[in-house]
Amino acid sequence: MLNFKPVQLQDKPWYDRFVRIENTRSADFNFGNIYMWDPSYKQELAVCEQRVVTKLSYEHLPFYAFPIGSGPLQPVIHEMHEHARAEGWNLRISGITEENRQLLEQAYPGAFLYEEEPYADYMYHTADLAYYRGKKYHGKKNHCNRFEADYLSRWSFEPLRVSQLEECLSMLDRWISDNAWRLQDGIGSEREAIIRGFDSFEALGLFGGVLRIDGEVIGFTVGEKINEDTCDVHFEKASVDINGAYPMVAREFSRMLLTTHPELLYLNREDDMGQESLRKSKLSMHPDYILRKYTARYKND
Repeated sequence: MLNFKPVQLQDKPWYDRFVRIENTRSADFNFGNIYMWDPSYKQELAVCEQRVVTKLSYEHLPFYAFPIGSGPLQPVIHEMHEHARAEGWNLRISGITEENRQLLEQAYPGAFLYEEEPYADYMYHTADLAYYRGKKYHGKKNHCNRFEADYLSRWSFEPLRVSQLEECLSMLDRWISDNAWRLQDGIGSEREAIIRGFDSFEALGLFGGVLRIDGEVIGFTVGEKINEDTCDVHFEKASVDINGAYPMVAREFSRMLLTTHPELLYLNREDDMGQESLRKSKLSMHPDYILRKYTARYKND
């Protein structure tokens, strides 16, 4: 029987044990994302056997995340199916990576129908964004060169500290106001997630960087180590009216990681939220690969 409980900050230590065992590059399972976006998804956690199950609700549609951890899948999937039936809905399992899909097929050959989700993660080599080498990054490098030429010794990039979070929130509010004409409804939820992350910045193990001109914050980024070689870039904001600000934030954060976290060879810059403009932006940074995910449901349900 699954005994679900709401997500709380104090769940991080025990939950992280399952994340370390899973060792996935997917952005769906790290505790930072679960906690920061909980107001939007109303998530609950339950331990079953040697795995943890997450129940979510989005647009009034309930579903479960793939159960991460170790050990046999069958007893856990059985409990998930029984719980769904007791609640009166069909079992839907989301965030299934290709590796997860293979495990599910081994445990239940031909029993599930799979649908590719539109929210794939864009994966990059940290070193690629740190140096923008090669012809494909020519445009990004030019923007950074122009930025450095325009602002010379007036710009700086530094690690994000708790004492700087209020400045970043002020910059975020200016960014929202300046871009209100093109933003979708989800920006309110994103702002709430950023505030929730900032309120528990150290407890969540977050880190980031701040880009300044003449001491004023014109960009910031926030990330989290999610497995042995990957950083999840949760948020990245920069002043759109300053040429080169965005590629500079990405470059400088990547360079910082090469020094402070040299083991983090990959950046998961998350999905494009179904926005065409964001999709083009992420593709323009030339991902090493796209981490595709699936939703599964029983054929007989």
